Amino acid sequence: MCGIAGCFGIKDDKTINQMLDALTHRGPNDRGIHSTETMTVGHTRLSIVDVATGHQPILTSDQQKGIVANGEIYNFKAIRKELAEEYEFSTVSDTETILHLYQKKGTACVNDLDGMFVFAVFDKDNDTFMLARDPVGIKPLYYGYKNDQLYFSSELGAMSLAKVPEVHEFPAGHYYTPESGFVTYYKVPELQDHRMTQIDKTTGVIRDTFIRSVKKRLLADPEIPVGSFCSGGLDSSLVAAIAADEIPNLHTFVVGMKDEAGDFSDDIKASRIAAEHIGSTHHEYLFTEKDYYDVLPHVINKLETYDPSLVRCAVPCYFTCKAAAEFCTVVLTGEGADEVFAGYQYMKNFPNDKINPESRRCIMNLHNINLQRADRMGMDFSLELRVPFLDVEMIQLGMQIPPELKIREHNGAKIEKWILRKAFEDTHYLPEEILWRYKVQYTQGAGCEDLGERLANRMSDEEFQEIKARHPNAVINSKEAAYYFNIFREYHPQDSILGSIGIWTGFDFDEEREKVRGTVDGDLKHDYAN
Repeated sequence: MCGIAGCFGIKDDKTINQMLDALTHRGPNDRGIHSTETMTVGHTRLSIVDVATGHQPILTSDQQKGIVANGEIYNFKAIRKELAEEYEFSTVSDTETILHLYQKKGTACVNDLDGMFVFAVFDKDNDTFMLARDPVGIKPLYYGYKNDQLYFSSELGAMSLAKVPEVHEFPAGHYYTPESGFVTYYKVPELQDHRMTQIDKTTGVIRDTFIRSVKKRLLADPEIPVGSFCSGGLDSSLVAAIAADEIPNLHTFVVGMKDEAGDFSDDIKASRIAAEHIGSTHHEYLFTEKDYYDVLPHVINKLETYDPSLVRCAVPCYFTCKAAAEFCTVVLTGEGADEVFAGYQYMKNFPNDKINPESRRCIMNLHNINLQRADRMGMDFSLELRVPFLDVEMIQLGMQIPPELKIREHNGAKIEKWILRKAFEDTHYLPEEILWRYKVQYTQGAGCEDLGERLANRMSDEEFQEIKARHPNAVINSKEAAYYFNIFREYHPQDSILGSIGIWTGFDFDEEREKVRGTVDGDLKHDYAN
């Protein structure tokens, strides 16, 4: 996992070096820069695959093409085997595989890549370049223009150093060249939820596909430790259980609080059951209300948004990453399960014909919601987070499963992700009480769901209205949003950052959901970031 920055159309080593300075947390192990008379590209490296020789930028032997990249390509060994007779490799890294695949196939190279990635290729032979981002936007990329010159970077804060008038998010599932502009190479599959209707067949396919998805994400050099989050909920516990079959004494992590009576929060208690069952080396990180408030400004700064639902969940995620970084360089997480398998509580109130369209929409928005949170909090500790539920095979499968198999009655009440639970029933992976544990929000499980709201409600009504009036283009629908917005402004005062994309400055989840689903009865309070 790494940070990248660069510019095309001008040689600007000074600015790119400044941008790399702002990305050192993404790659503390190495740093490199390459420039010509018309471009500069740079890289900060977190060494995971090919620790010894994977320095970037990587150039072809004739120096005419090169690449910087962030992410992991899980099928790079198979691709490398196909390319080895035709191209000379100077490293054993997955990034060099992308470069030679580009040499062979040009922009079509993205179609062969299985992983999470952003990359920039320069091609002096053809006087062009290429930028690309993975199918659902697991890894971040931003860009902006200054005097027709293109600047790009892994994080919004680094982009501010380029002093571009506007910053844009590079769209997921796209590549860009000067000749073609933005080209879509991947879309979340259209719904075909009439296909996987047989329970026995569907559970078998889910089980096989997901086990394969987890195992491929254990890719790392032998000396690089891989762990897993394990909150005691279905998603992360299932990921951890499968990983524990492959990694002896797998390190697992959970965070939470104690209440005034000394009782542990729900996730702490549930995770102990899961960890004991899978035999992991389990770590608990207990934080206090003071700890929460102390890290809140730092979290908002690194998160690069002030949306309350993301901020609330980013704080316990920050503590989990802090705990994991003491023992691991890579951790697996349960992100994406709620989107693929209709796991959000509000979806239980939807009529069946609305559930899968909503799930698909949620997947398409993940790149600047949960995935942004996971990336920023992990990278703040130079920790790579991997998301098995968002494998493209899992997403395709999710779009083929009918809604009545996702939300279904169990023990007299509707339960979410029913078919996923059923797929691992009567297996060795999880005890029944964890496999069928009802979903609780991330903040609720950690015991901190209302801490930020309590702090923000000290704001007077007059101050709240004044903040809204001063910033009419920002999405400020509550005192909590206003409180976080003030903190956000301290770290990100640039108008180009604040004004270019509304999602960074706040995102009205409920309004957007209303546009696609129509009116549905029931309590639809969102829990997108949980």
